[in-house]
Amino acid sequence: MRHTQPLTRSAPAAAAVTAALALAAAPAAAGPGISVSANGSTVSVTTSACTLVGGGWGTASLLAPGQTSFAQGRRSALAGTTVSQSAAWQSVRPGTYTVIVVCSDNITAGTQSIVVAAASKPTVSATSAPARPSRGVMGGLGGAVRDYRTVTFAAGGALVGAGLIATGWVLRRRPRPYRL
Repeated sequence: MRHTQPLTRSAPAAAAVTAALALAAAPAAAGPGISVSANGSTVSVTTSACTLVGGGWGTASLLAPGQTSFAQGRRSALAGTTVSQSAAWQSVRPGTYTVIVVCSDNITAGTQSIVVAAASKPTVSATSAPARPSRGVMGGLGGAVRDYRTVTFAAGGALVGAGLIATGWVLRRRPRPYRL
């Protein structure tokens, strides 16, 4: 009579490897949302989420620190085509800003924060997100303020490698008839 061993021992290891691979291959931006960039003292936003309603695409607003609503910021009308719409602000002082895009049908296309540095290149501090309510706590932003680029990529690669090594070790220790 042949005994079969359930996969419960190897399931956690397989799940860990699968999760690590999924995280390593996940894209940086989710949903249509918006894309914010800065060049010197000019901040620009691009989206493809808005449709032409009533002769306009919508409005984008640049909120300075302490400003909490769309109406308080520097507003700029979106211009573009059915493929892409954009807006820009000139002479933006160094600091952390939030860009909100509201389409002409009153649907928020996205919200994104950007840090404009004095003499260095600005860095985007949050990933683009699909429509979200404009009020409330910006949870999860604390760890995304700095972009470690190579360090983040190397740490993710190390986690994936460690998961693969652990999986191989567990499979090697199993009795011969039950190996995968």
